[in-house]
Amino acid sequence: MSTTMNSTVNHDKQLLEEVEKLREARRQLREEVAKVIVGQQDVVDLLLLALLCRGHVLLHGVPGLGKTLMARTLSQTLDLKFKRVQFTPDLMPSDITGTDVMEELESGGYRLKFVPGPIFTNFLLADEINRTPPKTQAALLQAMQEREVSIGNTTYSLDPPFFVVATQNPIEMEGTYPLPEAQVDRFMFNIRVGYPTVQEEAEIIRGTTGTDISSPAAVLESADLLKLQGIVRSVPVADDVVMYAARLVNASRPVKNSGDSQSRVDMVSKYVTYGASPRAGQSLILAGKARAVLEGRYHVDFEDVRALAHPVLRHRLVLNFHGRADNVDSDDVVDALLENVKDEVAGR
Repeated sequence: MSTTMNSTVNHDKQLLEEVEKLREARRQLREEVAKVIVGQQDVVDLLLLALLCRGHVLLHGVPGLGKTLMARTLSQTLDLKFKRVQFTPDLMPSDITGTDVMEELESGGYRLKFVPGPIFTNFLLADEINRTPPKTQAALLQAMQEREVSIGNTTYSLDPPFFVVATQNPIEMEGTYPLPEAQVDRFMFNIRVGYPTVQEEAEIIRGTTGTDISSPAAVLESADLLKLQGIVRSVPVADDVVMYAARLVNASRPVKNSGDSQSRVDMVSKYVTYGASPRAGQSLILAGKARAVLEGRYHVDFEDVRALAHPVLRHRLVLNFHGRADNVDSDDVVDALLENVKDEVAGR
């Protein structure tokens, strides 16, 4: 019995040491990213959370806000292989996944040789994903879900970690191919990148118009990241916190589209056609685990779920005509959910 207890204590001590290691790595990562990126700390934190959870991210922001630079810088601090694909209307699935080509042999004759596409990387930036047709979008999104690529009769596995950051420009929607709801649901977070403050913008101008260009150093290696991804999944969650996340997701659905008859939030009943899927609840808890670890805690709190509600839920709510007519945003609905769905333990 004592041997078992000692083993458990040593295991818990080791986990706490790993949590502290990750917290310190986050601090160093922030410092390295800040050498290149001014502000946008919340965006960088959410990107790191998704990466620790093996999720993917959809970035919304107007051109020129540094989305590409942010993604590249994060990959450098984590020592991950980075590739960027500019999505265009003429982009084909094989341009992303790769294709078989005929190779001439020295001895004569030919053979098929697979030439891998840019998807065979650790960190893929899919720039303006809504500018390419659904067939090409589906090729990428299949790889995101299955973490493998099928070419002809052969299936190729993608080396972990595999992380996709897709960007969308909210201004120019003409000639675009909006992602179907079922495909949008595969993204763990929908992150909105806003404009910098005046002080931040002045710092950006000073830092990018001179001769001294900073370069970030690697804080973690891919092997360390894979280990930390496993630690995140082992973080315990109280049943009350799981139930809070489940009730929050359930309340996002109109009564007619839910298997639960509990009372609904008025704004949901009025403006929402379809609410969040069960993937939302999974994302809330997984991301909550990662957030807790990054803050040096080995347990998930209600506040972790609340802090992540907007990036997890905003892209999973389908608003109806009344919502668009009344200029209601999905974030407004999430605000109403957080206000009306109470935490049963703390009474908030």
